[in-house]
Amino acid sequence: MDLPDTMHAMVLEKAGEPLLYKTVPVPQPGENQVLIKVHACGVCRTDLHIVDGELKNAKLPLIPGHEIVGTVVMVGVKTNVLQPGMLVGVPWLGYTCGQCVYCRTGRENLCDAPLFTGYTIDGGYAQYTVADSAFCIQLPEIFNNPACAPLLCAGLIGYRSLKLAGSNVNNIGIYGFGAAAHIITQIAISQGKKIYAFTREGDLESQHFASSLGAVWSGHSGQLPPEKLDAALVFAPVGELVPIALQAVDKGGTVVCGGIHMSDIPSFPYQILWEERRILSVANLTRDDAKEFIGMLGQVPVTTQATFFPLNEANTVLNALREGSITGAAVLLIN
Repeated sequence: MDLPDTMHAMVLEKAGEPLLYKTVPVPQPGENQVLIKVHACGVCRTDLHIVDGELKNAKLPLIPGHEIVGTVVMVGVKTNVLQPGMLVGVPWLGYTCGQCVYCRTGRENLCDAPLFTGYTIDGGYAQYTVADSAFCIQLPEIFNNPACAPLLCAGLIGYRSLKLAGSNVNNIGIYGFGAAAHIITQIAISQGKKIYAFTREGDLESQHFASSLGAVWSGHSGQLPPEKLDAALVFAPVGELVPIALQAVDKGGTVVCGGIHMSDIPSFPYQILWEERRILSVANLTRDDAKEFIGMLGQVPVTTQATFFPLNEANTVLNALREGSITGAAVLLIN
């Protein structure tokens, strides 16, 4: 296959400034990497935190994006599992050291020396990207659809959040009804769980969206649900929601914070934590999470509501995320 020497990409040169639509060289894969022709890349709220400088120490200049679906077009000399023509996904976790105590004990999501797609290594807001072959996810052909791109982060983080909530939960509250929430709602309902959706006050569109997916109740985050929750998943990056969610969960309940960045959690009375309530955070994902999740999607039909944009409108999408005007997920289509 004849490959071009250059490609179009959206590049972050300085945190807090808009991305630049540029022509840059097509990257070459290292010995353990693959070169991927990007078909679609989801726009995640984490991308917004990176662009706005809320997540520090990003590689600059940087091509963001970590919800990538594409086709392998070239492989490194030591890559023997993936081959040109294979459909793959590239998630947030782009590399781990394999040597630290966390990697050796099945907790590679907590690796001491990780690399992250679209944060410390270039990502998918581009026509081509390179990725470590060991951290690419082989995808079935049904994923050859740009609407599937958000499954590579919003879906995976939602899935890990649901797992951390516990297998015996029934009533689950979700605070912040965006990309991750609308995916994991469908999975939880398929497991017989009841979903209670919480949005910003006045966001009737998101509340109606949650109800259309099968939520038994929807309201704004200042309200208490009609019955106690077994667990709450907080996807909105708003620390003030944590004590609110604690007051909504029953004894022994769990509040799972599903974002990589959140504003400070305000102080709260011990009384609302007492009775063995817990607060947990989700950090990244593991490759086993990805295998489980992708395997589950073969049994559970999940419809991702996505709005599509051309690559050069990435700044428009990020602004829409800031304003909360995206329903479901947003995806960049890469030509």
